[in-house]
Amino acid sequence: MPKLVNPHGGGNLKPLLLSGEALKAELARAQSLPKIRMTSRETGDLIMMGIGGFTPLDGFMTKADWQGVCDGYKMANGLFWPIPITLSTDDEDVKEGDEVALVDGESGEIMGTMKVTDKYTIDKAHECMMVYKTTDLEHPGVKMVMAQGKYNLAGPVKVLSDGGFKARYGDQFLTPAETRAKFEALGWTRVAAFQTRNPMHRSHEYLAKIAVETMDGVLIHSLLGKLKPGDIPAEVRTEAIKVLIDNYFVPNTVIQAGYPLDMRYAGPREALLHALFRQNYGCSHLIVGRDHAGVGDYYGPFDAQKIFDEIPPGSLETQPLKIDWTFWCNKCGGMASMRTCPHSKDDRILLSGTKVRAMLSEGKDLPVEFSRPEVAQVLKRYYASLSAEENVKVELKGHSAK
Repeated sequence: MPKLVNPHGGGNLKPLLLSGEALKAELARAQSLPKIRMTSRETGDLIMMGIGGFTPLDGFMTKADWQGVCDGYKMANGLFWPIPITLSTDDEDVKEGDEVALVDGESGEIMGTMKVTDKYTIDKAHECMMVYKTTDLEHPGVKMVMAQGKYNLAGPVKVLSDGGFKARYGDQFLTPAETRAKFEALGWTRVAAFQTRNPMHRSHEYLAKIAVETMDGVLIHSLLGKLKPGDIPAEVRTEAIKVLIDNYFVPNTVIQAGYPLDMRYAGPREALLHALFRQNYGCSHLIVGRDHAGVGDYYGPFDAQKIFDEIPPGSLETQPLKIDWTFWCNKCGGMASMRTCPHSKDDRILLSGTKVRAMLSEGKDLPVEFSRPEVAQVLKRYYASLSAEENVKVELKGHSAK
């Protein structure tokens, strides 16, 4: 009988989130431990370990892991991994062998504990060049790495919280075990993940429907962690996607869910990470279109597709579903791609993110060829709720990123 893809590494899911008496005991013990404050990105990574999204990791990476991932896509034990999962600090006193409590830097909540097995320094510029292909501080991912503390700490973790994602998002926040259970209940084994940090417009809808035609179903998997200024908040995006699914997809062909990571904007490398953790969620394929996980002009429009052909065979079970640039063509009379449409750019409706934000902030209607009316109404309400000053900030900050 066909079955879902295996979790990454070939074993079972490995969620590290404690529960019951073990959780209560570890939380009590954590109160007296030295505190390490985490960035939003690090908190998201820890939560992914907690829910099994980063199976089979058991903690933050060592220096040998960091070096191997940067230089050759693999950890010290040989496991394929495309982006370092690290924790940093400026604390001079913490040392190898210590146990520490991991605290969210914004809320102050104790999120986990860690036994420190490795304390090390890194060449931040090297990580940026290998992972982001640039050291330009205008790149949001580079900015995150360069802002890290002096030291990295590694070691196994115990996770004590989901960061409130379940309470905030309810059924939108599904763990890998929960998505796998849903797929199995629907009889799905070939599942495509659609990664998004934006509301879905007609091109995104078209990509998902191409996958629906060839797969058992599609997981529209939306980022719930921190974005760059100018991006649409998760709550608004979730509502916009829901009205699209309710009105324009056949029932039981699409599931909408979210996950707790921050965007790194690492382009090709992040596409590999997206495929890796979607394997843990049970997805056999990842839809990879134009400029996947990109920002500005740091990557070529289809570099995220090409990188899947450059990694060692067998690195991932989840495979890319590569789809060309899509758009509405007036001559074709519908959605098309560069592979199917022979007409000129003058016949195509292409709106940049900057132009879309400007139209919405001015209360203008989006062309029906670009966005479904129900989706546009959700977005217009959001922009109307912003002050004029906030709209200007959203527009200016969103200008340089796709």
